[in-house]
Amino acid sequence: MAEVMLPMKMEMPNAPSKFTSPDLLHVLAVDDSHVDRKFIERLLKVSSCKVTVVDSATRALQYLGLDVNEKSVGVKDLKVNLIMTDYSMPGMTGYELLKKIKESSAFRDVPVVVMSSENILPRIDRCLEEGAEDFLLKPVKLSDVRRIRDSVMKVEDVSFTKGVNKRELETENVYSLDPSVSTQLKRTKI
Repeated sequence: MAEVMLPMKMEMPNAPSKFTSPDLLHVLAVDDSHVDRKFIERLLKVSSCKVTVVDSATRALQYLGLDVNEKSVGVKDLKVNLIMTDYSMPGMTGYELLKKIKESSAFRDVPVVVMSSENILPRIDRCLEEGAEDFLLKPVKLSDVRRIRDSVMKVEDVSFTKGVNKRELETENVYSLDPSVSTQLKRTKI
């Protein structure tokens, strides 16, 4: 005879978190392909993320309030926790968008994930060296989205509760190691 499992109420910790409802992880998804935009939007929503989608790097900059040439549609105190962008787009590439975001004082610490259907190693290396959090090959998988979401939430949650930012966390982790291990880590290209 089969055993029937009844749903159980889960207890949520009382500790403060940035991502308790309604403050979901907010992801800005940038892709010129309508199909790819809808696909990544669906993956992110299934992963319990708030999603804003735009069709170009220029529109992303406008949304973030970083486009000096056009009237920005960015909202004051806009909170975006993650930016996922296609690499190959007309006008401005995902790499150029990444550079502009990393040059911005307001969004420098926001993780940027670059996506592409082309597995070109120099392109991947260049994006990672410029500060991309990750580089995903299309089609993006649900497991990739959840891994990145969990990573961002963990860093942001620790940052929120301890009052430190992501860069300080990375520095603490590297320098808390034995000095010889720390030196080896700095020399190793991952």
